[in-house]
Amino acid sequence: MTYHPKSEFIRIMMERGYLADCTDYQGLDDALMNGIVPAYIGYDATAKSLHVGHLMNIMVLRWLQKCGGKPITLMGGGTTKVGDPSFRSDERPLLDDAAIDANISGMQQVFEKYLSYGTGDHDAIMLNNAEWLDNLNYLEFLRDIGRHFSVNRMLSFESVKSRLDREQSLSFLEFNYMILQAYDFLELNRRYGCVLQMGGSDQWGNIINGIDLTRRVLDQEIFGLTTPLLTTSDGRKMGKSQGGAIWLNGDMLSPYEFWQFWRNTTDADTGKFLKIFTELSVEECNRLGALEGSDINAAKIILANEVTTLLHGADAAKAAEATAREVFEKGGIGDDLPTLTLSSADIGDGMSIVQLIVKSGLAGSGKEAKRLISENGARLNDEPLTDAGLMIDAAALASPMKLSAGKKRHALVQLG
Repeated sequence: MTYHPKSEFIRIMMERGYLADCTDYQGLDDALMNGIVPAYIGYDATAKSLHVGHLMNIMVLRWLQKCGGKPITLMGGGTTKVGDPSFRSDERPLLDDAAIDANISGMQQVFEKYLSYGTGDHDAIMLNNAEWLDNLNYLEFLRDIGRHFSVNRMLSFESVKSRLDREQSLSFLEFNYMILQAYDFLELNRRYGCVLQMGGSDQWGNIINGIDLTRRVLDQEIFGLTTPLLTTSDGRKMGKSQGGAIWLNGDMLSPYEFWQFWRNTTDADTGKFLKIFTELSVEECNRLGALEGSDINAAKIILANEVTTLLHGADAAKAAEATAREVFEKGGIGDDLPTLTLSSADIGDGMSIVQLIVKSGLAGSGKEAKRLISENGARLNDEPLTDAGLMIDAAALASPMKLSAGKKRHALVQLG
């Protein structure tokens, strides 16, 4: 891309690898230079925590605020009741109001680590689209909003087309999702002066819908900006691990496990992830990412410390690094390892080592745990574990037991 931005925000988006596409680079650049730009990203409340897959766009909102913009985190209290069909093979399970509210509360804890909320010009605000979606009059909505949408065009969007091409059912409920999301942009512009929607590149069609609707109804000039869908160098979707999603809430994934996820970044991804997920200078990120051999491990520790500090604080990052050094360099147990605490009743006459591996989160199933043992990937107190039929009783847990899956994933099992 040859565009040379004047605004700090777009320059950072381009330099650090956040930018996939924009509806109007020049127009948005001018708006950023001429005043405070309120911009939003929408989040449906489908889980109690955000995960690493959300972190890139959270960082984009953080940079927007640092550059003088006004971030809006829009919680989908209304749209979660419908479900986003984008690139899914099936319909989302529908949640009730209580579950949605609980999920929003959990997600809010994460946003507050990255953004400064308040009533000032540059302070972030958190909104819930149930505010305007819950009380819509269906006939008025069809007449005033529905007439602006072409079904032919909506069928051409990749997110819908891919579903139909596979002959998978797309309900009328889900088909309405993109209309409701477009309506969000219109309402945010009307109520809060929001002129920019951002999101992952899979949201491009939904963002364009919102821009077209707002221009037609309110005759407002507004913009869309997307971030690339992030994959690791080996082609895997960012944020997935053997143990499942990498959650951002500390009660769903410990700060140590979060730190360890970043420490385990592949060499080829280290420089890219430093630019996207930390605030170190681009020059420093490039320098660290270019290190080779054992030196790149120092860069990975810096990456893990920086990302963990942003989310969980500097003390948690230091504790995680100290535990990692104790476990990996000295062969010790460490104070911060994920810990499974069992009662004597849980153990009963004994529990199989396979069950313990699964319960501790080192394997997703008994089959996976048995394969780990058969392939010599499991260790018990740093000794090779070869017997998948081993039974562990309460006496064996008189002192904490260390389980390992490969060289990098560890857990403690102890008796409560």
